[in-house]
Amino acid sequence: MSSSTAAPNQVRASHILIKHQGSRRKASWKDPEGRVISATTRDSAVSQLKLLREDIVSGKAKFDEVASRYSDCSSAKRGGDLGPFGRGQMQKPFEDATYNLKVGEISDIVDTDSGVHIIMRTG
Repeated sequence: MSSSTAAPNQVRASHILIKHQGSRRKASWKDPEGRVISATTRDSAVSQLKLLREDIVSGKAKFDEVASRYSDCSSAKRGGDLGPFGRGQMQKPFEDATYNLKVGEISDIVDTDSGVHIIMRTG
């Protein structure tokens, strides 16, 4: 699918989400009971995500492969791809971070009610 299918004011992004004790929903496809998530502090979620980000940025790992394996979002099945979205469709910190990235760029840690994310803008 070409990025020209996104409306002009839309962006497209992939992300990796790590949920933690403070997350709104403490369950995911990897952890349906939420046992791991409930035992994960925000700090340890952030440390895990920083290591994953370093692997991606250094070229040791591919974003989509890391997302498929580690992301707590159901988008993991698509390598973290969220498809195109416009303003007002995502939580504000997530939206702001995505719009501030250049295509191909990877964000620092972004906090939302869902957990901690790194975002790669893809379109």
